[in-house]
Amino acid sequence: MKKIIGLFILATVLLISTETQAQSKMKLGHVDFATLYSMMPGLDSVKKVFEDYNKAIQEQYAAMQTELENKFMDYQQKLGTMTPLIQQMKEDEINDLRDRMSEFEQTATQDLQNKELELTSPIIEEARKAVEEVAKENGYTYIFNSTEGLLLYATPSDDVMDMVKAKLKITKPTPQKGANPDILPN
Repeated sequence: MKKIIGLFILATVLLISTETQAQSKMKLGHVDFATLYSMMPGLDSVKKVFEDYNKAIQEQYAAMQTELENKFMDYQQKLGTMTPLIQQMKEDEINDLRDRMSEFEQTATQDLQNKELELTSPIIEEARKAVEEVAKENGYTYIFNSTEGLLLYATPSDDVMDMVKAKLKITKPTPQKGANPDILPN
């Protein structure tokens, strides 16, 4: 029994010392990923492409809206003079256009999300790879994203933003903390 207790104590001491050594080798850093993303080269052209794409969708929807309004006004003006068959056809036409508009709106929302993902994914991946490379080159075990405000405290010396910017050849100054960079327009 004494041997088992002795082995247990020895194992506990070894485990604690191993854990302490592992913790002392751990190096943590942080980067404000949203700010980094807002400074990425090519982001302005991505925003422009997205805005143009969004504008084209909005123009198409506006054209459908105008068509619906015109059909409805025409229907109201001729309401007393139409035969029941023509009246039913006009109502069906208006309802069909409303349904198409509703479907278009749902499809357009998904399409815009897909386009945003398509356009931003390469830039996000480039920034993520740069953070990963900086972490490996400088011996960081973990790099945390400080964008979300999850870090309650972090020393400025652990901020790898300048190293990542150098890796990406970004010369723009880093915005002050608290600034909320506009990633993509709403």
